[in-house]
Amino acid sequence: MAPDDADGYLAARTWGEGPDLVLVHGFTQSAACWGSFGSYLGAGHRITAVDLPGHGGSSRIVADLHKSARLVAKARGGPASYLGYSLGGRVLLHLALQFPEAVERLVLIGATPGIEDPSARAARRALDGALADELDPGSPEPTVSLDAFVQRWLGNPMFATLPAAAASTSNRLANDPAGLASSLRLCSTGSQDPLWGCLEELEMPVLVMAGCIDSRFSHLATRMARAIGKNATVALVAGAGHACHLERPELAAAMVSGFLGGRQAAPGHSQPAPGHSQPGLARTATR
Repeated sequence: MAPDDADGYLAARTWGEGPDLVLVHGFTQSAACWGSFGSYLGAGHRITAVDLPGHGGSSRIVADLHKSARLVAKARGGPASYLGYSLGGRVLLHLALQFPEAVERLVLIGATPGIEDPSARAARRALDGALADELDPGSPEPTVSLDAFVQRWLGNPMFATLPAAAASTSNRLANDPAGLASSLRLCSTGSQDPLWGCLEELEMPVLVMAGCIDSRFSHLATRMARAIGKNATVALVAGAGHACHLERPELAAAMVSGFLGGRQAAPGHSQPAPGHSQPGLARTATR
């Protein structure tokens, strides 16, 4: 199945030389937020970094996760490796399930297949809807500025280990409040149907990454790899939290580059999905 041209096109930036790699950012970010991690990857790959719907140059595009996946697939226009962080990882799960022929290798950083419990999912959807109403200038009574919203977002405990210099706050503040509100309503974990039961359909090599300090997503990474099967590898970045690629960019990029090249995803801490062996990706010691 091919993406539909009627969906429009995402804004994107390109750099680097080598095999194609598409980067998909997290919520409140943009293609400008990859920092030195993106530079390290660009040394060996031709990077296409997209602005997701509601973000950056794609701020006026309104899309749920399924449409976002189609748009990201169309941004490259052919087979490539894909790397997504947080929201970007959830978009890429949809892309890999909808267009498996487009994905050569898949890297998921700090991502989740969704909330399984219907009550918890509904509660999260209501919470994200309320946050969107606070931010959206089109709401009857918007109550928070973009600056206050971004500061509150980065004040979340999962970003406690993210250095201010790596947070790209100025780029986050270049986003449009209405676009971010739309993304919250349509692409939050609360609005996402859980994909846990579909993970075994992924046949391409998958690297599931998280920061060692991020206990929640480290656990999710291990569980996701187990659900995917023998083609999945877990990689935990030593000394890093949720935004592990921004906190330890050189280490994270080395792990990703190793995986993309079919080599050991080291240095760091990586292992095949529990119960499976993975050729070319050996267990390594945490620094």
